[in-house]
Amino acid sequence: MIGVSAFNDTGHSHLINMYLYNVTVGIDQADEAAWLKWMKESHMQHVLNTGMFVSGKIFKVLHDNEDGTLSYSVQYQAQSLENVVQYLEKFAPALIEEHKQKFKHVAFRTLLEEV
Repeated sequence: MIGVSAFNDTGHSHLINMYLYNVTVGIDQADEAAWLKWMKESHMQHVLNTGMFVSGKIFKVLHDNEDGTLSYSVQYQAQSLENVVQYLEKFAPALIEEHKQKFKHVAFRTLLEEV
């Protein structure tokens, strides 16, 4: 993740730390195509439409899937910790519940700060 350069009122450049909200999802292989379509066309757009994140990306985790599941890393970039906290308190519960209702999956969430 790359920081954003900004100028303070003295004209000196400083770095604005970004925050990465990562959701690692394990999904059954049989549901992969439908889940990816829903994530890209609906869920991620709903998350971004909250205004709490500036971007979102999804990555497939490359590993052996002996148990028939596939893992994905869904990453949202935020400009402030406050935005992530507001998202988690105000928006996440309903979006997480919708995800649970649509697809059998496991998920764990990680918050990272750029250094």
